[in-house]
Amino acid sequence: MPLSRRRFLHSSLAAAAAGPVPVRRDVFLRSPGKGTAVMAYAYYTRPKGGEMMSIEQRWSRSDTIDAAFYRFSTDNGRTWSEPVEHRTGEKRPEGMVRRHPRGGWVDPRTGRFLELWLEGTLPTDDPLEGLRQWRIYYTVSANGYDPGAAVHQVIHRGAEFDASHWLPGVFAGKNCAMLGDNTSRPVAMSDGRILLPVEISPVAKDGSLYNPGGGYTYHHTAVLHGRWKNGLLEWEMSTLVEGDPARSTRGMSEPGLAEIGGGRLMMTLRGSNDRKPDLPSYRWVSYSSDGGWKWSPPVPWTYTNGDPFFSPSSCSQLLRHSSGRTFWLGNITPANAKGNRPRYPFFLGEVDSKSGLLIRGSLREVDGLHPGENDQLTLSNFYAREDRETREVCLHMTRLFALPGGWEGDAMLYRIPV
Repeated sequence: MPLSRRRFLHSSLAAAAAGPVPVRRDVFLRSPGKGTAVMAYAYYTRPKGGEMMSIEQRWSRSDTIDAAFYRFSTDNGRTWSEPVEHRTGEKRPEGMVRRHPRGGWVDPRTGRFLELWLEGTLPTDDPLEGLRQWRIYYTVSANGYDPGAAVHQVIHRGAEFDASHWLPGVFAGKNCAMLGDNTSRPVAMSDGRILLPVEISPVAKDGSLYNPGGGYTYHHTAVLHGRWKNGLLEWEMSTLVEGDPARSTRGMSEPGLAEIGGGRLMMTLRGSNDRKPDLPSYRWVSYSSDGGWKWSPPVPWTYTNGDPFFSPSSCSQLLRHSSGRTFWLGNITPANAKGNRPRYPFFLGEVDSKSGLLIRGSLREVDGLHPGENDQLTLSNFYAREDRETREVCLHMTRLFALPGGWEGDAMLYRIPV
């Protein structure tokens, strides 16, 4: 029976009053016990269908993955295989070899599956030694995930580059380039290029790591352009995106990429007011109008009306949805953050396709600090994807408590209707 106008208006108003469909939060993987936090993410391994790979990471200290376990699903993540451990640490005479998984990605044009990770030998196993040692590696699988696929290091095209001098201005043992977090995702371009955002630890004239801001670390960012050649990727690097150390004490890091209107690209960036808490804790943005080769100087990212917002020094992600919308996921704080904290609450919002700015009215709080919880809660180090069946945004994020007595936290899966 057709609805009358009155009944239609009544039902529409009732639905509006009820608000958006709530976010669903479930435990994806539980921590094995106190002192260990689990972070776990899931990635599609083919351009269509429900085959997935999940990577579980176990952490007991900052910037170190103690162990990784791989699981596989053929039914869109409803069920998973038994875990298979992948070694992330290996003691050698020259130091500890560390491997940090950075997940998988399917090239929609070729259907090839890339797995990416960082690897480096840390002489005393100090995470900061990675700033001189990290290199980026990848495998290519033609039909879903292939555990036996050959390993390749990312190396810039040209005769002057090799495994040691592998990018312009980057020399193993002097500095590094790395994938900042699981949120620094590749982007496929219509001409077949694959764009990979990276962060680079610059070197001063005296050979020390350049740190003009005086923060914990300092980085520039860039975009690697990969083109397929004989089944592998040939890489070239964009110009650098450099921050102003007087406005961000740790430079620019953990870039996220997305295409927006007018053929432009945008890059969201992590800044910091570490050691200078009176500086505004902004999120930053840069734009490119030539396909990602040259980038504008980074400026504070704002809402569409021009108002800035506060965001701690933490990762964020841009996610292109099948509806044509682009979503941003990350932390926004009501007051000026201090360095990395607080890393809550956590929001999802839509990016305006013309301006590349954040639509304030679209913001939706996904999670935050609950009554009685320790204020050391961290809602960060996440990864988001679109569910191919429901079109929900699936957010993999750990409710992490980095406590003095040990790290704690289960890996959660949030389902966000959009």
